[in-house]
Amino acid sequence: MVATNVKAETMSLMDKRSALEAEMNAVIARLSQPGAPGVSGGLVDSEGFPRSDIDIPVVRAERRRLAELRNDHKEITEKINKNIQILHSARLESRSSVYKNPGTVDGSDSQTSSTTDAVSLMTSQNVLMRHSPNSMDVDVLISRPFAMVDEIADSSPAVEDGLQLGDQILKFGDVEAGDNLLQRLSSEAQSNMGRAVPVVIVRQGIVINLTVTPRSWQGRGLLGCHFRIL
Repeated sequence: MVATNVKAETMSLMDKRSALEAEMNAVIARLSQPGAPGVSGGLVDSEGFPRSDIDIPVVRAERRRLAELRNDHKEITEKINKNIQILHSARLESRSSVYKNPGTVDGSDSQTSSTTDAVSLMTSQNVLMRHSPNSMDVDVLISRPFAMVDEIADSSPAVEDGLQLGDQILKFGDVEAGDNLLQRLSSEAQSNMGRAVPVVIVRQGIVINLTVTPRSWQGRGLLGCHFRIL
């Protein structure tokens, strides 16, 4: 029963997170349209006066809303990860009890099935699954995005290689999580200039594998996009 309740709550949270991501992407798209200042660009001109080519109150309101959405997204993601850990622990405990005292003829019980289904269902919702090389058991590797594409230039290497605004980065080459992420991402791109770099992203709750090739182009940087650390 506990596993079923946690599963239902987790699925509800995932729906809410998907809605937040859709709204964040919409806000970022509006802020990043041609002529707009982006999510962090300056609102004053070179002489220090408010820019006359943008609606500053609207931009500020959009940025405030984006900050609120990001905070809500972080809280929900943390709750989802905690729930997944609970489900995984319950699954292991249930499996252990089944081995000691099988509840049915086929050696399974309803709680084990429910928990297994719950964990398996997370595969498409930002949880990577891997098979243990020494058994048929499935280990759940909870992986949280550490960065998000919050700005991306048209015709850039990032766009041509498949990255999109709002993509959340789980892995970029050898970079996953930790400290000094922006510096490590930059170093990873520079050290792999002209070579394909494997990238694992989350897009609308789905884990996707891509390869991007850092390279020179007519714009700035080697990818033409900006990563915001989550």
